[in-house]
Amino acid sequence: MASTFHGIEVSKRGLFAQQTALNTTGHNISNANTEGYTRQRANMQATTGIPYVSLQSSTEAGILGTGVQVTDLQRLRDSFIDVQYRAENKDYGYWEAKASGLTQIEAIMNEPSDTGLQSVMDQFWQSWEDLSNDPASLSSRVVVRERAIAVADTLAANVDSLTQLQTDLDDKVATDAMQINSIATQIADLNTQISKLVPTGYEPNDLYDQRDVLIDKLSKMVTTTVTQTDNGMVNVMIDGQALVTGRQKSDFTAVKNATTGFYDLTLGGQAFTPLSGSLLGTMEARGIAQPDPTTGNMVVTGDIPAMLQRLDALATNMAKEINDLHRTGLSLNDIQNRAADPTAALQDLPFFVDRTAATADPSTKTYPTNAKNLMVNPAIMNSLNTIAAAQADSAGQAVEGDNQNALDIAALKFKTLSITVGTSGQPESTTLDDFYRYTIAQLGVDSQEAQRMEENTELLVQQIETQRQSVSGVSIDEEMANMIQFQHAYSASARVMTSMDEILDKMINGMGRVGL
Repeated sequence: MASTFHGIEVSKRGLFAQQTALNTTGHNISNANTEGYTRQRANMQATTGIPYVSLQSSTEAGILGTGVQVTDLQRLRDSFIDVQYRAENKDYGYWEAKASGLTQIEAIMNEPSDTGLQSVMDQFWQSWEDLSNDPASLSSRVVVRERAIAVADTLAANVDSLTQLQTDLDDKVATDAMQINSIATQIADLNTQISKLVPTGYEPNDLYDQRDVLIDKLSKMVTTTVTQTDNGMVNVMIDGQALVTGRQKSDFTAVKNATTGFYDLTLGGQAFTPLSGSLLGTMEARGIAQPDPTTGNMVVTGDIPAMLQRLDALATNMAKEINDLHRTGLSLNDIQNRAADPTAALQDLPFFVDRTAATADPSTKTYPTNAKNLMVNPAIMNSLNTIAAAQADSAGQAVEGDNQNALDIAALKFKTLSITVGTSGQPESTTLDDFYRYTIAQLGVDSQEAQRMEENTELLVQQIETQRQSVSGVSIDEEMANMIQFQHAYSASARVMTSMDEILDKMINGMGRVGL
């Protein structure tokens, strides 16, 4: 048999349940713009009716309801969508970093433009053409010298800018490593907090949200795999290696390599190489050092190293071809000396020299070893008469006005050469002009492809995020409708309690008073 105060208890439970639902709705509305927040729902269930079923229970018809209770505060989230999001997010992070690095390289090379290396080289070759029209002209000779200086300076500036970008990207790798280590620490700390609450029956939904936000950020940097464990904790692996295991995390660090000058990554003291994500994209742009499978020598591959190697190949091959011709040609000094003494030795000056060697010895014949060290011979800087525009005849003589050497050097622009890039590259049969044009064209194609893939992967991430928000996101309109619903239910429960109060008041204070 139900208690006299049964109705009070039922309405009280209704008040508590609807109030909890209202509080949950208010919490959802308050966090509508909170990053990573997952909307929650107060799930309600009817409490056990009376009488309880047993051998000694009452045989009266029906089971009387005892009200409602909130069984749990459910976090509305689809774990399958989370897996999809993180899988696409790593690809988006990779292509975003890749596109960013290539775009910065494009900005440094500044092609096509009137001030880029291509234009400067065209002007340099043209200056030799102009010199061939009047080989004795000092004004034409000074143009040749200044155009050569411009080529050397432009190459050096490009190399310096690329090297600085490489340093900046290397620092970013170290910063990303610190961020991953910080995320791992925070996830482990949240695991610890969650594991203390779940066994006591609590649902730490907001802590789950904070942890998922961290995992989402991590998934953009490296391939992230999450597995559920006891007491609400998760294990996190990146590229197949354990980063967080329950309450413990492995240290993720960046250590400067004395040989390569780059930061190497370690996870738990072991070498770590990312397989995807923004960290891999940044490292590929910066350069990754690894042993050559055939020689065992350390080889650096990547976007910036490849560009530096091609600039070195361009500079050294151009310098060699020009120097070989220039050393066999006759300058104004040679023509005058041979006029006085047909057996006089030629000056034998290379046009370009290595900057480091030239600093020690202005008369050096050391050819440049890379693009940064390309430099016009100091002897030519000191005297325009040393520029060899003429070519000796069969008797070893030349006259003023001979322009054959200037024409030969100008023709080097279109001479087919065998150019090898790096120490292990395959020779390329091409001209100096086409070699550089191909280099810039390949950079443009790679950058365009990276930007296209960045846009595609970003679109996929946005689509999955839209699906996730349709499940987990807070809709203000929906929450307002729920609020009105729970508010009316609360008011109705309060009205029931008021009615029961009036009934009990009548029973207690009004019954048994007949005849008084």
